[in-house]
Amino acid sequence: MVKAIRVHTTGGPEVMALEDIEVGQPGPGQARVRHTAIGVNFIDTYFRSGLYKAALPLIPGNEAAGVVEAIGDGVTEVAVGDRVAYLDGPGTYAQARLVKADKLIPLPDGISDETAAAVMLKGLTAQYLLRRTFKVSAEHTVLFHAAAGGVGLIFGQWAKHLRATVIGTAGSAEKVELALKHGYDHVINYRDEDFVARAVELNHGRKVDVVYDSVGTDTFPGSLDVLRPLGMFVSFGQSSGPIPPFDIGILNAKGSLFMTRPSLWAYNPDRETLLAAAAELFELIESGIITVDIRQRFDLKDARAAHEALEGRQTTGATILVP
Repeated sequence: MVKAIRVHTTGGPEVMALEDIEVGQPGPGQARVRHTAIGVNFIDTYFRSGLYKAALPLIPGNEAAGVVEAIGDGVTEVAVGDRVAYLDGPGTYAQARLVKADKLIPLPDGISDETAAAVMLKGLTAQYLLRRTFKVSAEHTVLFHAAAGGVGLIFGQWAKHLRATVIGTAGSAEKVELALKHGYDHVINYRDEDFVARAVELNHGRKVDVVYDSVGTDTFPGSLDVLRPLGMFVSFGQSSGPIPPFDIGILNAKGSLFMTRPSLWAYNPDRETLLAAAAELFELIESGIITVDIRQRFDLKDARAAHEALEGRQTTGATILVP
């Protein structure tokens, strides 16, 4: 038996309970992973609340790192004793778990378990946003909402490495200062300033090429207003609530804009693509170009407090659970 956080009915953080579960032995193509660190992400709250549908009872969580304890028949991707990380959820808020072996990513010596658990979802999200959804380069000016969040701090460093002009938004003076230390050229406190007008001013009177928005309700339709004609709006989250239905004609009216709602899983549909994206991310971390800022650690039993802090916008950088 191992400890896990389970949700029997969707709702607020209070619906999460620490329980004993039986993991069992891995079947064909599976590995049993003993977790050493578990990532906490806003998407976890969507499954817990019922915004994203999943079968109940539910174990939340989408990323973790640990050690392979056992493997099933036919497994060639990993061996017992390997340090690994993975994305596969929900289901990671537990001391151990059965995982499809082809989802496991072996960890280089230069990547710690905590770093891996904190960076799999957030870092690979930054990878596809910057490198594939809109291929950012030195000629571009980008605007990223929630710049002091887990994805935002990685994104800022990576975008600056690509020599883009990087503008962020954040909701407090502390978060503004933190983002400025992680690659952003400018950070706007959206509680004090109109981010649309200020971003255009910072960009010498020009609108930006692409907006990355994981906030949703609070930043729409301003995210469209700050885009140049033929610019791209990338909506990849909704921490303040979903964007309400709108007339698609608004994209034409505001300059023939492009809009996409991507997901990490669609951009990494197979093992080959996933391993290539992870290798690029790990290389930047090992070289010191990207530093992973873990600023909150909670015991597994305190997952409720972690969700309360996350939804209360009291966190910056990455948050992990320690099993």
